[in-house]
Amino acid sequence: MRIPGRSRTGTEPVTARSPLGLRLLLSVLYTPVFLAGTVFFALWAADSGPGDSPSAGSLRTIAWICAVLTVVGLIDLVVVLVRRRREREGSVGGGGRRGP
Repeated sequence: MRIPGRSRTGTEPVTARSPLGLRLLLSVLYTPVFLAGTVFFALWAADSGPGDSPSAGSLRTIAWICAVLTVVGLIDLVVVLVRRRREREGSVGGGGRRGP
């Protein structure tokens, strides 16, 4: 699809697509890892005392980072599954649904 007034500047193919299989694999593998990290660091932060090292604040920060990465992984998993389903419906059904 060509956007009027814009020319291509890169060398990528016109039909370049994201590797959905790899994205699916990475999302399935790492989303549970980050979820476990979120729980682990949150519980560790709740159990740490005022003089402990690492501090409770540091552990909470790591827990929040893991939580954000969990959400990103879940969003990517949903996006990949929707795209794969749309591609499958388009190739099996013949026409598939396209934009307006």
